[in-house]
Amino acid sequence: MQTFQDFQQILFLDIETVSGKKSYSELSDKMQLLWNRKAQTLAPVKDLPPAEAYTERAAIYAEFGKIICISCGYLIWQDGEPGFRVKSFYDIDEKSILLSFSEMIQKKAGWRLCAHNGKEFDYPYLCRRLLINGISIPDILSIQGKKPWEISHLDTLELWKFGDYKAFTSLDLLAAVFDLPTPKEDISGADVGRVFWQENDLERIRKYCEKDVFTTAQILLKMGGLNPVAQDKITYIEG
Repeated sequence: MQTFQDFQQILFLDIETVSGKKSYSELSDKMQLLWNRKAQTLAPVKDLPPAEAYTERAAIYAEFGKIICISCGYLIWQDGEPGFRVKSFYDIDEKSILLSFSEMIQKKAGWRLCAHNGKEFDYPYLCRRLLINGISIPDILSIQGKKPWEISHLDTLELWKFGDYKAFTSLDLLAAVFDLPTPKEDISGADVGRVFWQENDLERIRKYCEKDVFTTAQILLKMGGLNPVAQDKITYIEG
């Protein structure tokens, strides 16, 4: 039987990404050529003009995209009740985000990471962008040289699959089946690029990212047979 304490010292995280440049035309000639080759291998956009394909898909790939927000949270037990603390790192300067995040995460020795689809997206994307920005990968994120049983990253998508790899289950769908509030009530991942490049609204993106983090924690609790944390028990850490 799992208890709430079993879910402490887990750092839940989510990242939001956009294309590295506002438009395809801002890429160097070399990067345009490389994107053209990449886009031809992507089934959803291979028949689109390169510029349109770039707008649609570049954010997904760490070589052509960048991180604009990282939200992290963890479960706490306070005054006899479960709660959740969340902090976001967000800026137009990716390196500034990654340096602040790296400094924080290095203080979490012995903790585990948890993200939805984290093993396929969040964890590798973070590691790649850290290296591209000349920042060392913190130990908690690094898997190089580790044996499979030494890697303690959690992934709610992987846990939900129970070994079945036929389908992708979105965070929004899992929230619905567990009767949790949707994290997509305002925007979804498909809107992030537009909200960033056209509306310049990082605060809106931050709020969306934090909802995803909280929902991931709620889903992990439900998978463990525990009650979710009340919405009014979220504490936002500033600075």
